[in-house]
Parts: sequence; structure tokens; C-alpha cells
Amino acid sequence: MDKLSKILHERVDTRSTLPNVTPLYQCSSFFAESDYFYTRKANPNTTELEQVLKTLEGCEFAGMVTTGMAAISMALRFLKPKDHLIVDRLIYGCTYKLFQDFCAHYDLGLDFVDLTNAEWVRSISPQTRMVFFETPTNPFLKTIPIETIRRQADQIKSGILLVVDNTWATPLFQRPLTLGADLCVYSATKFYSGHSDCMGGVISTNRNDLAETISQIRFLSGGILDPHSAWLIRRSMQTFRLRMQEHERVIKKMASFLHAQAEIERVYLPEVGGQLEGYGCILFCELKEQFEANVDRFLSGLSLFERGTSMASVVSAVAQPYFGSHLTLSPEEKKQMGIKPTLIRLCFGLEEISDLIDDLKTALRRLHD
Repeated sequence: MDKLSKILHERVDTRSTLPNVTPLYQCSSFFAESDYFYTRKANPNTTELEQVLKTLEGCEFAGMVTTGMAAISMALRFLKPKDHLIVDRLIYGCTYKLFQDFCAHYDLGLDFVDLTNAEWVRSISPQTRMVFFETPTNPFLKTIPIETIRRQADQIKSGILLVVDNTWATPLFQRPLTLGADLCVYSATKFYSGHSDCMGGVISTNRNDLAETISQIRFLSGGILDPHSAWLIRRSMQTFRLRMQEHERVIKKMASFLHAQAEIERVYLPEVGGQLEGYGCILFCELKEQFEANVDRFLSGLSLFERGTSMASVVSAVAQPYFGSHLTLSPEEKKQMGIKPTLIRLCFGLEEISDLIDDLKTALRRLHD
């Protein structure tokens, strides 16, 4: 055989390697006798990560996709033209716009409501197919009672799909599928990855019919997470509990500090206890109105907080939702949400608490310049 032909078929025998961790299967296809035949359907790295997340959430199915927004888009595939979608008003700006564009394109009804107000049920119609919300909400970290929403919806119309974005709580602190949700979505880019070095999304359920549809849609659409990202997130899950415990410890200290600062009008944290068993990392605070013109001085005065889309990572981050996560909303939509330029989102990483406090003190002083 020609040596150039032979080198194309050289393979090391991996049967005796016995690695301590599953290696990266950076391949698109497998031999015919393999349990895996094509990475667009399944890959050992993706499958292992899905098993980890199923165990963590205690669910029957967890499907990895490319991003959190892809997971939300996957949930929307259960809607058809003329259906009606109800969404809590306090939600990530890109999700808000996705729903608007999707419903307009496919001729669906759409209502943004306040799910913490029992009057929301007046929005339910014979065409209502899905209710979607985040809890804690983005912004303001309000807790939406999942069991209550399930009960209220069922009293008006049976068969409504309840979809919960559980990214900020994580299954460590909140398990929507045990409280009545049909589907749960996550941005694995956030706490699961935890290092701002890869992207991913998850959609989970305990319903076999929904799981089968998701698997089929993912295979046909090509939305599965790539092996390298799956391998990275699986690596990060080894420290997930430790990171979340530290995030929880840090945020309690930082919230207490911010409450005491004269420049802060209000600190927003979710209610812990009951549905939400714990919480960490992300809070919102409102600077006093008199400092609106100087917000950028505060932001630029921070040295330990990255500015941009990074969050839920080992490094702290700061954002101004009015010009960031909710930039694409109209001024009227921001007003309806209660988002002002003085609203700040702080995500605390794993830096020393004393260093974070010193950094914030320096930045708050700049508001008076």
C-alpha cells in the first residue's frame, strides 16, 4: 500500500488507554458499528454532559443546544400559527425581541403581562398554548410562583405549556419541573460554564412526548452543542457546587454593603426560601436619581468589574441594562418594565470580598465628581 494512502488510515488503539476523564471526541462521524454515527445527532461529550445535567436536575431528559437563545427557540417550535403566547414582562431584552419577531412572522398572538398579579389569567384565550417566564426575573429579580402559575393556568384552560427559564437560579437552588413546568431552559454559557470561555444551552423536560420532539427537531435542524463546548462545560461542572456556594456567600456580603451606601436608592435581590432555596452572583441596584448624569463615571471607575455581556463567571462584571441587555427595547417598553439609566446590574465573581468592596467604594465616590 502506498504510504500516503496508509497514513490516512492510521489509528491508535484506544481500548487500553482508560483515561481518568472522558477525552474530547472532536469528530463529526463514527464507524458504522459505533453507538454514535453522526455528531449532529449525538456525541460522547454531549451525551455525558446531558447525563450530568439530568442527574443535577432530577429530570428524564436534558438536550444540549448551541446557546440559551437556541434553547428558547427550540421551545417555540411547539407553537403553530394562530396559537397564543403569554410572557412575563420582566424578561431578558433579546428574549423579548425574539418573541416579538417570532410571533409576527408566524402569525401568533402575544401578550406581555405581570405574572405576579393574578389578573394575568384574563389574558388566557382558547388559542393560548404557552406561558413563558424567567424566575428570578431579569431585571429586578422578582420570584414568580411556578406552582401558582400552573394552577391558575389549568383552572382556565388545560394543556397550556409552562416554560421556565431557570438560568439564574440553576437546579441547585430551584427545580421548575418538580413545580409544574413542562419545559425548562438554561443558558449553559452562564453558571454551568462559569468561565466565560464557551457557549451552550439546555432544554429539559420530564415529558417523553416533548423530549422526542426536541430530539427530532435538534437532529434535523443541526442545533446540537459542539463537542468541544460540551467538553469544556462538563469540565466546569466539576466545580459547579463549589462555585455556586462561593457566589452565594459573596452576594450576601455585597448586598449588605450596598444597602448601606448613601448613593444607592435600592438593592434588588430575590426572595429566598420556599421555591428558591438559595441564590448567588447577580443583583441589581438603583443609583439615586440625582446621579443619573454621572452613571458612566461610576462604571468607568470600576477596575475589577468587566463591562460587557460577561456574567455568572469567576470574574465580576457590571452592566447598565438600559443601554445593554435591554438596549433593543423601545423607550416605552423600558418604561413599562421600570428600567431607568440608573439601574445597574452587578455580577460578583470569585475575587476577595474586601477587594470588591474597595473597588465599589472608589467608583461610588466618582459619582460626586
